[in-house]
Amino acid sequence: MAKEKETKPMGNTVIGSSIVVDGEISGEEPITILGTVKGKVAVAQGVVVEAGATVEADIEGQTVTVSGKVTGNVTAREKLELRPESKMVGNAKAPRIVVADGASFKGNVDMDV
Repeated sequence: MAKEKETKPMGNTVIGSSIVVDGEISGEEPITILGTVKGKVAVAQGVVVEAGATVEADIEGQTVTVSGKVTGNVTAREKLELRPESKMVGNAKAPRIVVADGASFKGNVDMDV
């Protein structure tokens, strides 16, 4: 008898486009932001800021991918990616940083992590 493949839930938390969070978000799971977050975001895994999302907070995560607007410092333990439509104002700290053509970035870069 074949053993059934065990499936694990994605565990990705999504902040919807009509949601506004004012405070601190922390946890182990990856998070996708479609709405507005003000305060601080610190997760063990990845953070995705989708196009149309606004984050006025410091962000910490394993990987951080920005397509929307971020005002705050970003620390990625593995990689920070600013996609073409992104706008970021703040300092970036990560061992690998990708700034796509068309992305807007104002701040300092620290790759010595």
